[in-house]
Amino acid sequence: MSGERPVPRVCQLIKGLGRGGAESLLPQVIRSGADGCEHRVGYFLPWKDALVEELAATGTPVRGFPARSPAGMLLRVPAVARWLRREGADLVHCHLPLAGVVGRLAGRLAGVPVVYTEHNLQERYHPWTRRANLATWRLQAAVVAVSGDVAASIARHADPRVPVRVVLNGIEPPLSPDPEAVARARAACGAADGAALVGTVAVLRRQKRLDLWLEAAGAILAEVPEARFVLVGDGPLRDELESEAAALRIAGRVHFAGLQEDVTPWLAAMDLFLTSSEFEGLPLALLEAMSVGLPVVVTRVGGVGEVIEDGASGRLVGFGDPDALAAATVELLRDCALRERLAERGRQVVLERFGVARMARELGEVYREVLARRRNPR
Repeated sequence: MSGERPVPRVCQLIKGLGRGGAESLLPQVIRSGADGCEHRVGYFLPWKDALVEELAATGTPVRGFPARSPAGMLLRVPAVARWLRREGADLVHCHLPLAGVVGRLAGRLAGVPVVYTEHNLQERYHPWTRRANLATWRLQAAVVAVSGDVAASIARHADPRVPVRVVLNGIEPPLSPDPEAVARARAACGAADGAALVGTVAVLRRQKRLDLWLEAAGAILAEVPEARFVLVGDGPLRDELESEAAALRIAGRVHFAGLQEDVTPWLAAMDLFLTSSEFEGLPLALLEAMSVGLPVVVTRVGGVGEVIEDGASGRLVGFGDPDALAAATVELLRDCALRERLAERGRQVVLERFGVARMARELGEVYREVLARRRNPR
């Protein structure tokens, strides 16, 4: 460890570098430079590498530790420890539980302090994942929680001797999308004629409860028959969801856009952003939607309530009620003035409170507190 280096060198360790929420934060934080650190990035899943090129464009060295299972990841502990030593890491920052377990063990071997970001609730992890996460919890110097709700979950389950700080997620200011790309997105969804387009951006997995989203879409169509819908993203449930849309007889009104490298044109093409998640930490897709001026109707789960004030910057609906999601959406689709008022306030909230530079500065403070305690334990 090089405790005297004026610019801390932080090795970021994450399970994969696909286009998920936790993963996409890394290049944004590094590009901002607001934490005042040098960065290296390590990851495990070789098929999740969509962000490698984006990270390389920032000048950040990226190292793969190929592993195809949790056991395979654990076998990479010695290699990760050697990487930390070779890079002269002052600190390793781990994201997501399995990378956290590996990083804590490797950090102990390499003599490098560990910071871990918790992106979700402990109750939502697989029991074995949660046990491994908590069994190694004391092997870290500090924990970052992405929302107050996540911090409360940690307090219920984890060793309280490890300090926890809430650092809310942040995003880069959106770039203005290409109008032609926006027009192509609307045309692909069948909304080129000015029909209302309701959409979401998500990994198509159980957590997002897109089966309820499709049920809400069916109820919305009963009231607003000209509406169109778009799901941007991919995942293990795509085939099942396409079959569900067919069973609901709305397949012709729902466009599955698949994984998109740049979601901004798709967000700009939408008239309203709708989610149906069962649980969340603090979803980046929501922040991105609000930042481009989209009105939002979302389930009141996780850190969502820390972003949105119901009726002021969006609409919050209890989980598991597709009819309530539909009713809130129909209300906004029919009331242009209300829709615009919520959208503008939501955009202001994100730009004022959820910028990536603020997030990076707060992470830099955590890093320096950890390094200061290491130099002077008293």
